[in-house]
Amino acid sequence: MLKQSGIEMALPSDRSEKQPAHEAVYQRLRAQILFGELAPGQPITIQGLVNALEVGMTPVREAIRRLISDGALVFKDNRRISVPILKISDVEAIVYARKSIECELAHRAAINIKTNDISNLEHIDLMLDQAIAEGDIRGYLVHNYSFHNALYRHAETPILADLAERLWLRFGPSLRMVCGRLGTQSVPDRHKDILAALYKHDGEVAALAMERDVVQGMEQIMEGLTEAS
Repeated sequence: MLKQSGIEMALPSDRSEKQPAHEAVYQRLRAQILFGELAPGQPITIQGLVNALEVGMTPVREAIRRLISDGALVFKDNRRISVPILKISDVEAIVYARKSIECELAHRAAINIKTNDISNLEHIDLMLDQAIAEGDIRGYLVHNYSFHNALYRHAETPILADLAERLWLRFGPSLRMVCGRLGTQSVPDRHKDILAALYKHDGEVAALAMERDVVQGMEQIMEGLTEAS
């Protein structure tokens, strides 16, 4: 369940290869949550993580503490933890927050970004298109996240980018569930509109395209939760 995966290796990172044990555990669990490897409501035990990751109790506890602070995990009974199950009201709140934060990040990125960096985003988007065409859910989730993550770094507003990261940890597992039901052909992708706005350095159009991307994606999660209830 928790073995090193292509998902984890695909995460954008500027970290050194040698990490403290608690940081390495945090990053591995974070990737599992972000891309839906751990499903909402799936029970996990601390001892189970210790055994699976072959690390000590202390780094696992520290990683869990951080992920609980991020809102990505919650404590259950009998020393168990799990990924939270989103309610409709949770999705509504996430939509509001994502529209406020990610649209502003897109606006700022469009003003700051250099042409060479837009080409890198286009490359990520091509890999995303290929994943959609092949029905590769894992690839779609990885490249979709990578596109947004790379774009937001060009906003040069780390506080807002950090808030966006925390929001993605909250809805990522539910997005995986929806993709599992519907496949990749129906997933939203407004990235071409975003890229066109970036080349024009048009912050307002970039923000509008991002809002449509956010709303369409979260509407699918909302519909999936409604059908499951």
